[in-house]
Amino acid sequence: MFSGIIENIGKVVNIQKLNIDHYEITLSTTLLPQLNVGDSLSHDGICCTITKILSNAYQIIAVAETLQKTNIRYWRIHDRINLEQPVPSQGRLHGHLVQGHIDQIAQCIAIQAKGSSWQYTFSYNSDPYFLVEKGSVAVNGVSLTCFHVSDQSFDVAIIPHTYHYTNFQNLQMQTYVNLEFDIIGKYIHQHLQKYLQTPSFKPSFYV
Repeated sequence: MFSGIIENIGKVVNIQKLNIDHYEITLSTTLLPQLNVGDSLSHDGICCTITKILSNAYQIIAVAETLQKTNIRYWRIHDRINLEQPVPSQGRLHGHLVQGHIDQIAQCIAIQAKGSSWQYTFSYNSDPYFLVEKGSVAVNGVSLTCFHVSDQSFDVAIIPHTYHYTNFQNLQMQTYVNLEFDIIGKYIHQHLQKYLQTPSFKPSFYV
């Protein structure tokens, strides 16, 4: 489990396509001394297992589901990737609950400078519709509050600290990012869908 607070930036060193749906990706990071084979590490919001530690880098594997659902298929050598280690059980949750399971990718369609901050607009597929005004969303693994939410797009505000310590500074128009919707909202949506499809179900406010 992660919290959406980025700790470090990784750099893509190499991408080896072992076959059409199996990529071996090598990254470098100053976090390397803290990493071990088998560790989970969030990469732009994607929970990946470290499969190999090298002298100055480490490797992860991306398979079909990850390649289809995330922006990892657009990564290139030298790309900067947001990294976060799992939250310890005794740790503070500074952002919100982030699983590292990407729901879909979104595309950056506007970037506006707002004094000392920045406002980004992303287009996304609103079906299922999990975003709510002033709700939480993880964008490339960063815990953010969304606003101006519609069924086609939403905005987020980026403060200088987030801009300088994440890869938001590298985002451009048309860049694809990873989205993970709030897990609590997803569970509520699933349960309501199940109950509303049950003929015998009668909400308490109808009693």
